[in-house]
Amino acid sequence: MPDFKQICESTVQIARETGEFVKEYRQYNKPSVKSKGRNDFVTQIDKASEERLVKALGELLPESGFIAEENTSDKKGEIYNWIIDPIDGTTNFIHGLYPFAISIALQENDEIVLGVVYEMGLDECFYAWKDGPALLNGEPIHVSDNATVADSLIATGFPYTNYSLIGNFMDTLDYFMKNSHGLRRLGSAAADLAYVACGRFDAFYEYNLKPWDVAAGAFIVQQAGGKVSDFRGGNNYLFGQEIVCGNDQMFSEMQEVIDKYMNK
Repeated sequence: MPDFKQICESTVQIARETGEFVKEYRQYNKPSVKSKGRNDFVTQIDKASEERLVKALGELLPESGFIAEENTSDKKGEIYNWIIDPIDGTTNFIHGLYPFAISIALQENDEIVLGVVYEMGLDECFYAWKDGPALLNGEPIHVSDNATVADSLIATGFPYTNYSLIGNFMDTLDYFMKNSHGLRRLGSAAADLAYVACGRFDAFYEYNLKPWDVAAGAFIVQQAGGKVSDFRGGNNYLFGQEIVCGNDQMFSEMQEVIDKYMNK
């Protein structure tokens, strides 16, 4: 069995080095933006970041394949596959607004075994490996202990390409505005999940997300003591394009609220 701690620590270094490349590029260059669809953008630095990640991670675990947002590699591993978002929060990145993050997860068969989220604005690296702790820049982190939605600060993401559930989603906003400490929308699902893991947010939910948006962050939340599911309380959050997570005390209430409004 691979040493997931060692692989994770090496992945952290790869994420940090690539993040420095991205930040330096952004400091001296205006991103060249292309549209992949309505409100769905990619820059040349997304692709360059992913190419660097694919090369370094491929050298770290030669038998691995990739599930990557910009399709830099079509290699599929029989057992191990990296799930990569080279810049989560591209719209923020285009406008020079933090947070934006590198998100890297390693999947062994159908199980995520490590996750790394490097948020470049605050130079914060969140990471965890199978059977290990959740860490932020080397220090242990844990989800919050607020026991109810009423005591919670909740993160979400606004729909930007798929508006099929916009009415249901607006109902959740109405509920949480009236029944929680408030809502925040930062523009990076990877950062939102990392902030749940370290207790800054108590919960997060969003629909129409891709596996590279959530794989690493969801795993870190779980290793930090939190819970993750799809909107109906099942486990299809990685490829099912919907996710809700929270600390272990208020998660059931949170999930029930999301189920009530998003699945009506």
